[in-house]
Amino acid sequence: MPLFSRRAAPSSDVPVLPYDSRSAEGLAARWVRWVASAGPLKNPLDDATGEHAAVNQPDDVWFLAGSYGKRVLRRCFVPAGRELFLPAFNMWEYPSTGPAPVVEDAWGSLTVDGRQWELATIGTPEPFVVAGARLNGVTSRKTPTPTTVWGLWALIGPLSPGPHEVHAAGGDGHGFEVDVTYQITVGGADPGYRTP
Repeated sequence: MPLFSRRAAPSSDVPVLPYDSRSAEGLAARWVRWVASAGPLKNPLDDATGEHAAVNQPDDVWFLAGSYGKRVLRRCFVPAGRELFLPAFNMWEYPSTGPAPVVEDAWGSLTVDGRQWELATIGTPEPFVVAGARLNGVTSRKTPTPTTVWGLWALIGPLSPGPHEVHAAGGDGHGFEVDVTYQITVGGADPGYRTP
């Protein structure tokens, strides 16, 4: 890989997570690694339209991103049968040596097609390694870095085929707020991963 490549470090360079990858903590850690896997041009947190929503998605779940404090409307296709995982609010810390710090005044809300969805408080109990793309949205570097994450999250079961709206809002209770709406079209096995 060239010295100045924006691609993430090879997966062989990144240690296995210290918890089950399908556990709440594992999904949160994988979400952070997903954000870090993209360089600045396809950073899911900076995606203003949803055009990069399919970049580096895993095969077993579909991650949705928040923002760096902006109100955003994104449109994307999601393959049928995929669960969705996203934060209404989260924060990460690196380099980290212990559990994720808790944001005591944090708040969040999530609706799916206008129905309120329950959020779970999830924090990683011990650091996991992030080795993302150069200038990524988490650590900004490719160097493996111990990281922790804490937030208010939701795992949404597979949605029926067709259009859906997911709205997540949250904040730290001290002025930082996120407000993201996804207009999702759940399609067949290969919807082309394009924006509507």
